[in-house]
Amino acid sequence: MTGMPLTVPYGADETLYLVMDTFGPRDLQLQNPIERPDLDTVINDLMLARFNNPVGIYAFNTLEHWTADISKNVAEEIQCRCDIEGAPVPAHLEDFVANSLSDVRTRKP
Repeated sequence: MTGMPLTVPYGADETLYLVMDTFGPRDLQLQNPIERPDLDTVINDLMLARFNNPVGIYAFNTLEHWTADISKNVAEEIQCRCDIEGAPVPAHLEDFVANSLSDVRTRKP
């Protein structure tokens, strides 16, 4: 994601998670990021369709001053949970999981 800072401001030792969501088709504007306190909450909220069209998930730590795009990790966890349950990835997450798990070099236009 362009414009995402490499460090975050000083503060308490805490890792927070932001879900970048869109309204409608992918070419519309991003919704304000929705902050979540832990990764399990992010995954549960995604599975429960509490987002319209997730396009990225980012973590940042306020003490260690790092940020990370964790979209692939979250997509892997969603796929794993679905595999364990013997269920397909929910329809509302198919695009997110497929895009997050695909290698950029092998994507076709």
